[in-house]
This record gives sequence, structure tokens and C-alpha cells, in this order.
Amino acid sequence: MGKFGGFGGMGNMQQLMRQAQQMQQDMAKAKEELAELQVTAVSGGGMVEVTMTCEKKLVSLKIKPEAVDPDDVEMLEDLIIAAINEAQKLADDETEKRMGAFGGLGL
Repeated sequence: MGKFGGFGGMGNMQQLMRQAQQMQQDMAKAKEELAELQVTAVSGGGMVEVTMTCEKKLVSLKIKPEAVDPDDVEMLEDLIIAAINEAQKLADDETEKRMGAFGGLGL
């Protein structure tokens, strides 16, 4: 029968290959879903709203008119930055939730 007991080792290798291929397919599907999945974050009690994909592509930026004060542009800039940073964190959290099962492979 030989050193490895016949073809038993080969069957295990084929099973591992199938599992690896399935994992690659699952990972690709998760990445596709993340590319389309959107997260939304707000700042200033809803004065600024940012929507982006989990690939961190900005989809939408909404600013309420009352947030626009020509005498305090810096406040509006801070609100925009805060909303973008929060949306990026939400995107990261969603990506980790969906891709964490793959143990960091291919990220």
C-alpha cells in the first residue's frame, strides 16, 4: 500500500482543495457585497449626513442649510470631517464583520 496508506492522503488533499476554492468564492462574494453595501453617518445632530460604500467611496453628502454659517466655516468643515470619519469607521466595522471569518486572507 505504500507509505501513505493508498489514496487516503490524495482524497484529503482534494477535499482541502475544494474547501479552499469554496472559501475563495465566498470571499469574492463578500467583497462584491461590501462594494455595494452603504453606510450612513451623521454629525451635528443631523446637520451633516455622509453615505459611503464599505469600499469607502463617497456616495452622498447632505448639509442642512442651517449648518452653513459664513462666519463659522470652520464648524461646517469639522462637521463634515466628523461625519466622514464616522462613516469610514462604520465601513471598517462592516468589513471586519463580513471578512473576519476569512482570517485576513486576501485582504
